[in-house]
Amino acid sequence: MWRDLLQQDTDGNSFGKVYFTPCARTYWHSHPGGQLLIVEHGEGLIGDADGTVRIRAGDMVWTPPNTRHWHGATGTRSMMHLAVTFGGANWEEEVSAAEYADADTRAGWGNDGAQGA
Repeated sequence: MWRDLLQQDTDGNSFGKVYFTPCARTYWHSHPGGQLLIVEHGEGLIGDADGTVRIRAGDMVWTPPNTRHWHGATGTRSMMHLAVTFGGANWEEEVSAAEYADADTRAGWGNDGAQGA
């Protein structure tokens, strides 16, 4: 996984492109002001307490403020997204290999490509 930070201010607001190789994912985390992801390439997953959905190029995902979530590529495809983050990030524990494998197996596609975490 790599991140190309395009812009960041002193309040933790940032714009950056994040590239995930297959199986790569973030840790669990939340954002005080929320986060918008715009998927530019490939297929990925985004999970929260309610479950996990698959995302693909063209999808936009809004995660409300302080919602604990994670995101990354699927087990077989890479993914790149533009992340628009408000208020920084509060990082938590790793998404375990077992937790990720279960999410990758169970995740379905959202109804309209505009999922929320």
